[in-house]
Amino acid sequence: MKKHFALLVPLAAILWIVATLLPPKNPGAFDVNGFARFPVLLNGRVKPLDTVARSTLLQLQGRQRVSRPDGHPLVPAEWLLDLMARPTVADHYQVFEITHPELLALLNLTTETGAGGKRFAFTQLEPALHELERQANLADAVESPRRTSFQKAVLQLRDNILSYQQLQFALVSPDAPGFSTDVLHLAGGSDPQLLRPTKESAIVMAGSTRLALIPPSSAGGAWRTTGAALVASLTSGQVDPAALELVRLAHAWQVDDAATFNAGVQAWQTRWIAQSPSDARRNAIEARFNAAQPFYTSMILYVGAFLLAICSWLRAPGPLGRAAWWLTVLAFLLATAGIAARMWLEGRPPVTNLYSSALFVGWMAAGLCLVLEAIYRNAIGSATAGLIGFASLLIAHHLALGGDTLEMMRAVLDSNFWLATHVVTVTVGYAATFLAGFLALIYVVRGVFTRSLDADTARALARMVYGIVCFATLFSFVGTVLGGIWADQSWGRFWGWDPKENGALIIVFWNSLILHARWGGLVKETGLMGLAIFGNVVTAWSWFGVNMLGVGLHSYGFMDAAFWWLIAFIALQLAAIALVALPKNLWRSNAG
Repeated sequence: MKKHFALLVPLAAILWIVATLLPPKNPGAFDVNGFARFPVLLNGRVKPLDTVARSTLLQLQGRQRVSRPDGHPLVPAEWLLDLMARPTVADHYQVFEITHPELLALLNLTTETGAGGKRFAFTQLEPALHELERQANLADAVESPRRTSFQKAVLQLRDNILSYQQLQFALVSPDAPGFSTDVLHLAGGSDPQLLRPTKESAIVMAGSTRLALIPPSSAGGAWRTTGAALVASLTSGQVDPAALELVRLAHAWQVDDAATFNAGVQAWQTRWIAQSPSDARRNAIEARFNAAQPFYTSMILYVGAFLLAICSWLRAPGPLGRAAWWLTVLAFLLATAGIAARMWLEGRPPVTNLYSSALFVGWMAAGLCLVLEAIYRNAIGSATAGLIGFASLLIAHHLALGGDTLEMMRAVLDSNFWLATHVVTVTVGYAATFLAGFLALIYVVRGVFTRSLDADTARALARMVYGIVCFATLFSFVGTVLGGIWADQSWGRFWGWDPKENGALIIVFWNSLILHARWGGLVKETGLMGLAIFGNVVTAWSWFGVNMLGVGLHSYGFMDAAFWWLIAFIALQLAAIALVALPKNLWRSNAG
């Protein structure tokens, strides 16, 4: 059984990966997946409606799963269809996550009335919307750094409700129950003058959403919202065929007419593919990418690799170590495919924002761990890859809660050359410095809490940490110099003591300090580990901390949740450094 275990585990993982990559099936008679591939222009980027649905759900409730009040699960595109075509039905779905106690009291809500104790429906919020808006106006008048946690929670909920309502006005008017039927009457020859209330509703639609569902009819044309197209139709009396098709789709969903809905989806897709085949292919691939969720699968595989590697130190190192290795390889390859897909979809190098930097840091660290494991074959590389891979993908998941992660580039970042050189090189430095620190953590944990750190393993870990710190110093230094050159081209100065620039320089200095302390004999094995662990603190501050200061050209805004997680992470690193300082007779293993 032990012989076959190393084969059975990766084989089961491969079968699971293949299952996630298969084309998703429609949940019922309606071609929901076809609708999910519809193109839309939002926030300057053409994307499938599937991306809009998933990113909105993440923004509202921190997850993509959603259910009807009776517990029946919905795919994100079904939820979006209900929100667009049957808004009064969707208003009963509990998708607004609210956890702040003062905000719950303001809205007259209790945890007992929310799904999971924290998710609520729009109908539950509606009675207190006026008071919520009043509190939001008061919070808007306060400078961002001075806002209380309650005020920040109010503004976040207000913004989430606005995003939710913008989607409600994208296809039909939520304020006019018979809106779709009236528009279809226009196509049948009704007098536009008799549809004046419908026109007024269309005017409200046009001004209430930025979601443009109708692609340009010719090269160089503009995207249009459904409301704007309907206003023109109701003014001229000549119905816009694209707007009519969208409204007919909404009506078919409302009256449960799967045949009409599926025919409309097929016709829309056929026209879109003929009009813009490259964009249609990109949309279809992005929707498949969303459904496959490669980073979620990779995260689970990293957890499995970490647990197997830990167990291999205690029992059956051969088969468990090999199983951990293969799970790490599969997780790494899947993350590689996911990052490559994002690069192709965005047409950019791998690191363009904080979200993609988290993906890349974990990917690079896992790749280096595979090299270490191939050399030393002691499951340390697999364990470290599992730990860093899982942590970085978990960070990326929380960073995705802000919306679309394939966002448009800021003007100063709109340079593939510098994104592929400075940004990637600096991020490699981040990954390597973290890797050295996490290897040092494994040294300390195994030495203090177990008897598994023998002299050979301790020396191997010391060599790993030293080599990775050398690697990190090189890439951190080169990346910082390249950043100065980019800054000179962008802002006319090579160095401006910006917090982010200072953070990059601190990483270079700290890695150089580690090397000089080792070369000069100031520290031995355990001292090297303590310095490497503090490298985690330096890198975390330079990566995230300086972004939350609210000053400088690289500030991305203060985040309460991220701040407290950062403080907790630093506290854990300091505790580990304190363990390094324990007398050797208190270590269960006396290596080093």
